Amino acid sequence: MSKSDDRDVAVHALGIVRNGVITGEGPTTRGRIHCFRALDARDAAWCARTLTATAVADEPVSRAEAEALFEINAAATERSDNGQFDDLFAKAIVHHAASASGLPVPSRTIALSPDTAIESWAPTRAVGLDIEVLEWIVGQIRGKLRRNPTVTKLVVAIIGAATLPLAQLPNWFDMGM
Repeated sequence: MSKSDDRDVAVHALGIVRNGVITGEGPTTRGRIHCFRALDARDAAWCARTLTATAVADEPVSRAEAEALFEINAAATERSDNGQFDDLFAKAIVHHAASASGLPVPSRTIALSPDTAIESWAPTRAVGLDIEVLEWIVGQIRGKLRRNPTVTKLVVAIIGAATLPLAQLPNWFDMGM
């Protein structure tokens, strides 16, 4: 299988997690009580294992994987994971943004680890960040962003790092910030 195929499998697995979050049923919820629209520590662990599996560990987070994480984030209206998913989500989105902009990123195993601070590897300056990638992120979160310190930190880090005039990011204030 190619690396692209491996990432397609990861996207599919994240879709299964999303479906379990939405319905409270499915392979990711077997053997436990799981409310619909809820995300718990086991769901977050499924996502982390999927994104750091050996087959994809050396590849940057793809746009399709990032989109799947945005879908999980939007679907999970209740959280009982002590911030595990939000930490993973923020790191994965920044990993995608940096790598899609051609910037060097550490392996997923390092970047997405709960023991690694996002500030230790994420871009801190505008140099090299792709405006199209930033616009895509803004489009993904517009009106859908959960009020969460980790995710808010993600937005501030990416947009702050870009130091772009707000006019270049469409409808920034429509995001509900």
